[in-house]
Amino acid sequence: MEKELESMQKFYNIIIEFFVNYSFQIVGAIIILFIGFYIAKKVSSLIEKFCLAKDMDITLTKFIALGVKVAIIAGVGIIAVGKLGITITPFVAAIGAMSLGAGLALQGLLSNFGAGISIIATRPFVVGNTIQIQGHTGVVKIIKLAYTVLETEDKEEITIPNKHIVGEVLINSFDYTIVEMTVGIEYTADPKNAIEVIYKVLEQFEEISTDSKAQVGIKEFADASINIELRYWALTPQYNETQYKVNLAIFDALKVNNINIPFPTYNIIKH
Repeated sequence: MEKELESMQKFYNIIIEFFVNYSFQIVGAIIILFIGFYIAKKVSSLIEKFCLAKDMDITLTKFIALGVKVAIIAGVGIIAVGKLGITITPFVAAIGAMSLGAGLALQGLLSNFGAGISIIATRPFVVGNTIQIQGHTGVVKIIKLAYTVLETEDKEEITIPNKHIVGEVLINSFDYTIVEMTVGIEYTADPKNAIEVIYKVLEQFEEISTDSKAQVGIKEFADASINIELRYWALTPQYNETQYKVNLAIFDALKVNNINIPFPTYNIIKH
């Protein structure tokens, strides 16, 4: 019993001695951490507001703000640890060893993060652009460090890991997607008149870009028709809807102007 009491007394004395010797350092370290977190939050918020006021991309803005916040917190953490009189050299070595192991275990995830940083830094596309990548097309909705989310016209979300974007062939058509289609007219019709009629139809649609001029012309002389090809840029969120409306409007306009669309004919040979 006396030995247990003696052990408890020694433990109590060690605790009292620790708080007597290091109480001010602990309080100081806690105060430094609180002040550091407060400053990091404020500075990050100010940087984000400043970047948004300068019309910078939202993804790049958040990345810069987060980077500054992490850097301030890391610096404050080192100062707080030093305030306790603890040398950080062993911690640096331990962190290095753990980072190596984590890097091998999380190689795929880290490659996505690296690709995400590359996308944010080089900005081959931004939120709102229309891109084609890995056989998928959609409007860029979110750019994260690990992945990018595309949204289709049907409101489907396509999540693509960033490592499958960087280094691949990427098509960025910004707000629009090109529509290419062909309509055939009879050889007895005037192709110039048909081309003019189609141009007038395309001018009626606000969803079609006026910055990139639509193209209409003779594509080929087929067996039973003169094939007129048209190319125009439609807003990506209304891509299919616009194409359907344009096709119907062209059909009606050609009919009104007595421009016939031929249909296949077959000669049946009787024996």
